[in-house]
Amino acid sequence: MNAPEIRTEAGSVRGRVEDGPAVFRGIPFAQPPVGELRFAAPRPVRAWDGVREALAFGPPPPQSLLLGPPSNAVPGEDWLTLNVWSPRPEAGAALPVLVWIHGGAFQFGHAADPAYDGANLAREAGVVLVTFNYRVGVEGFGHLRGAPDNRGLLDQIAALEWVRANIAAFGGDPARLTVSGQSAGGGSVAALLAMPGAAGLFRRAIVQSGSGTFFTPPLAADVMTEIAARTGREPTVDDLRGVSPAGLVAAADSVSGELRTYAGRWGAAAHAAVPFSPVVDGEVLPRTPFEALAAGAGRGIELIAGHTRDETRLSLVLEGRLGTVTDEEAEAALRALAPDPDRYRRTYPDASAERLYELVTSDWLFRMPSHRLAEAQVAGGGRAHAYELVWPAPGLDGVLGACHSLDVPLVLGNRHGSLSALLLGAEPPAETEVVARHLVTAWAAFAHTGDPGWPAYDTRRRAVAVFDTDLTTTSYPEEASRALWAGHAFAPLPLPGLDR
Repeated sequence: MNAPEIRTEAGSVRGRVEDGPAVFRGIPFAQPPVGELRFAAPRPVRAWDGVREALAFGPPPPQSLLLGPPSNAVPGEDWLTLNVWSPRPEAGAALPVLVWIHGGAFQFGHAADPAYDGANLAREAGVVLVTFNYRVGVEGFGHLRGAPDNRGLLDQIAALEWVRANIAAFGGDPARLTVSGQSAGGGSVAALLAMPGAAGLFRRAIVQSGSGTFFTPPLAADVMTEIAARTGREPTVDDLRGVSPAGLVAAADSVSGELRTYAGRWGAAAHAAVPFSPVVDGEVLPRTPFEALAAGAGRGIELIAGHTRDETRLSLVLEGRLGTVTDEEAEAALRALAPDPDRYRRTYPDASAERLYELVTSDWLFRMPSHRLAEAQVAGGGRAHAYELVWPAPGLDGVLGACHSLDVPLVLGNRHGSLSALLLGAEPPAETEVVARHLVTAWAAFAHTGDPGWPAYDTRRRAVAVFDTDLTTTSYPEEASRALWAGHAFAPLPLPGLDR
């Protein structure tokens, strides 16, 4: 059948078969969060009569324009929709389910981006693949008086609840659900592991280069106060409902564009240009994932957690700073981010200023938080598998190294679009498919069985899968950095001078 119809709890949807899997796009999983529902927790979707055509992606949520307008976007306010790719769209197929959460610094990103198309991974891994939109920026993560914190994470829980209730009709097994994500999507997966509202919604988790920043309420409130001030309003629900989503995006972007000038006010978050992060509010997110996993919160969940070797090289290239980082900039980064700046210099005595800058920013934002998740999971009595991607991106004549986001086109298999062209080049070399096959095979095995094909992590051997043109297992390659951060708590970022 080229136009399969599926009955969901809210109504029937009609998709179509495209290059193997059937795809259903733009299925609402919650009511549009606009009007009186703006800044509220997601509400259950309203039922519809007849058959809903599920052929087009839903509109993206309001988001930062600092990197340009969202690609492949359509207008509209029905931001909370999801998409399903299924190799066997029939009840009883009982395929494993893989839910992918996109990244974007909690400021931008949406499921219609060609980089996140799920057809290739669904076909190659033999899984039902789900992607979805969630609120970002002020709409999803701004700290507003009168609104719950972490609305974007609550959207993610609503999407997972929809999957649990409906995915069997699409050929998926809700008892074999793996939630995965990269960057802010990986940080979201980590947060879900610590959230009581997400308990029981998934069995396995994959964190790819998960962002390690979490905010205290005072820091989140102060950032939102500054954004609201750019609109002439107070950071309250009543005040900001009178500002259009586009107006709030413009205000947030104006602050983000100047963020590093706020280092004295907001500390590490400003220095690293991170204006939004999940808030450890004591309710929606009671504690950080590192704390929660170490206490056993993920004991019944199988976990993969890892990172790329050269995480922040991409941002240096995109900002035009590669080859220009000064001793003063490296020193400022060490003082702002490192647990012991002088020890960093002693550990890497031959590193240039740029290398030190890249090491400490990569370690603080992605590498050490991702690896710490695996360590915390083991400490809490759970099982974790750790990895590092070291294959250098061939794009831009190889200057990117094994940079942040390189795993996205490798895992999802999308060789077209701006992200793939940037990282892999216009004509990706043959070894691209070799490295991609290693990753997809591991992710598929994990989704099917819980075993990606290399030993579980423990604190004695510290076995880690290293993805290159060969897949090898060795002790953790970044042991020098791991030792530097061993005593660091990765606590929620405070508002300097107020909460410590």
